[in-house]
Amino acid sequence: MQMLGKLSWDAIPLNEPIPLVASGLVAVVGLLVLAWVTFKGYVPYLWREWITSVDHKRIGVMYTLLAMVMLLRGFTDAIMMRAQQALAFDAPGYLPPDHYNQIFSAHGTIMIFFVAMPFVIGLMNFVLPLQLGVRDVAFPTLNSVSFWLTASGALLVNISLLVGEFARTGWLPFPPLSELQYSPGVGVDYYIWALQISGVGTLLTGVNFVTTILKMRAPGMGLLRMPMFCWTALATNLLIVAAFPVLTATLAMLALDRYLGFHFFTNEAGGNVMMFMNLIWIWGHPEVYILILPAFGIFSEVISTFSSKPLFGYRSMVMATMAICILSFLVWLHHFFTMGAGADVNAVFGIATTIIAVPTGVKIFNWLFTMYGGRVRFTTPLLWSVAFMVTFVIGGMTGVLLAVPPADFVLHNSLFLVAHFHNVIIGGVLFGAFAGYTYWFPKAFGFCLDERLGKIAFWFWISGFYVAFMPLYVLGLLGMTRRMLRYDVPEWHPWVLLAGFGAVLILCGIIVQIVQLVVSIRNREQLRDVIGDPWDGRSLEWATASPPPVFNFAVLPNVEGEEAYWGIKQRALSEQRLGEEPVYEAIEMPRNSPTGFITAFFATVTGFALIWQIWWMVMLGLVGAFATFVVFAWRDVVEYEFPAEEVARIDRERRRARAAALPTLRQPT
Repeated sequence: MQMLGKLSWDAIPLNEPIPLVASGLVAVVGLLVLAWVTFKGYVPYLWREWITSVDHKRIGVMYTLLAMVMLLRGFTDAIMMRAQQALAFDAPGYLPPDHYNQIFSAHGTIMIFFVAMPFVIGLMNFVLPLQLGVRDVAFPTLNSVSFWLTASGALLVNISLLVGEFARTGWLPFPPLSELQYSPGVGVDYYIWALQISGVGTLLTGVNFVTTILKMRAPGMGLLRMPMFCWTALATNLLIVAAFPVLTATLAMLALDRYLGFHFFTNEAGGNVMMFMNLIWIWGHPEVYILILPAFGIFSEVISTFSSKPLFGYRSMVMATMAICILSFLVWLHHFFTMGAGADVNAVFGIATTIIAVPTGVKIFNWLFTMYGGRVRFTTPLLWSVAFMVTFVIGGMTGVLLAVPPADFVLHNSLFLVAHFHNVIIGGVLFGAFAGYTYWFPKAFGFCLDERLGKIAFWFWISGFYVAFMPLYVLGLLGMTRRMLRYDVPEWHPWVLLAGFGAVLILCGIIVQIVQLVVSIRNREQLRDVIGDPWDGRSLEWATASPPPVFNFAVLPNVEGEEAYWGIKQRALSEQRLGEEPVYEAIEMPRNSPTGFITAFFATVTGFALIWQIWWMVMLGLVGAFATFVVFAWRDVVEYEFPAEEVARIDRERRRARAAALPTLRQPT
């Protein structure tokens, strides 16, 4: 057994039926999908067109698919927690303490790192090059590596369901609970290496997108001609580049504490627990804005499009976005007001936290003024946006309340804080992701989602959200702390049951969304987007076909004027009416590469081996990953040429389809 380090048959929880059944179901579903794909002969197609693809659009779709799959896993944990608390009034409930602790830790970790992050990164991946009027991101193969490393981290978290255990520390592994003395198992190690691997992928994404935005815009597209989504993506990825190395270093120090007996975070051995708190929240608070800023950009695009108006106060929105980018690094200490920093320090960070609400308020008013006087169409994406504005204002007000240190002393670690956090993350990030998913779905796949089912899902989600989380504000004020396994206060029980019912309503919303996708695929011919512009959009992604060709634009657009995005579309429509045709040239595109997939395979092997301390396997994984990069670096041919004749054929077909549909196009008012 020395060859397998700490790994043994005891790692499989044979005496715990819930993880065994859950992992068994996942394994069966996975094997059935694999068997179906193999039987249908789709494996070569998947390998060629998806797994080894470096096309930003395909990578964006895979990110989004990963987020949706992990949403099901993370929400399952949420349902289990709510069911436990509903049954735990003066009773033990149905979950043992050890398993319950793993569930709430896995829920937070999955929802932040493997649902929210892949969702917003996937939408940025798909949309950014199209809105910038370019053919791909700056480093296409690195983009593939980033995705597959993120998928590796998600895989390690799911492996912990069956082999070993997950962390029992909460979604952030605070010492001393995460130190070896108090967490001797492999749960914290799963957490560390899953996040280290996926974090490297996220950091590479940040470098890639910042380079793309700053260096690869279409001719004539100055910074102040970029769509607002590009600005929020720029701010997001600047934050990623600045903040994620801090997370990597912090988790590396924790790993050194656990593996080699270092004492970075052990007070009794010369370390400092508060150093971990400062470091993790210097990353953690910008992380909140890494998630919410892309959602702000999505809402800006959606509200402008469905109000049939340019975005109100564009430059003030740019300034507000960059102000949030900077201020997000100046408020981290409000996460531990109660830990003895002192009144003066608490006051400074309380004021800074209040100030950061100002640029967010600017955005809310600009969105409202964009809708005011516009021709508003209440489609599903706009419903998500309006729901966000209401929900986020509530979450923002409770956040300002928690920014007052005396109030925070009372409410810290209570369910009031949990309600506030979900108010912001679900009401902001997830609603934004759903708005973007619905809005750009026809651009990705060439047909729209079923609007009726989309609205039904929305109403389940929004009603379920309020029923699930508004009671938590009350419970927090009544003194109920977070993560309680059981309780005996009669006043809490009705509110806990009401919150559980809200979770059931959200589950109904998720089920309707799955049905919506299935029905939309089945009826795709009736929902087909033949013109590439089903919403009468205002930015460059709507100037190309749906789905876009691999090269995005047959001829790169030339951006002119203050309202360039709307103007370009109108000029394009005029050119189609006049029958004018551009001069086509051959286009060079990057070749597909298995580098990302192979690197991620070896990263998963390395992570699993580090968790179980199988050192020969660690070396094998590291050597394999290094060899993959060496082979990639020595490639002779990195691009292929798309012939001008093929470019012309594809673009002429798109132009003919648009010309045929021009009489039915909605004209601006």
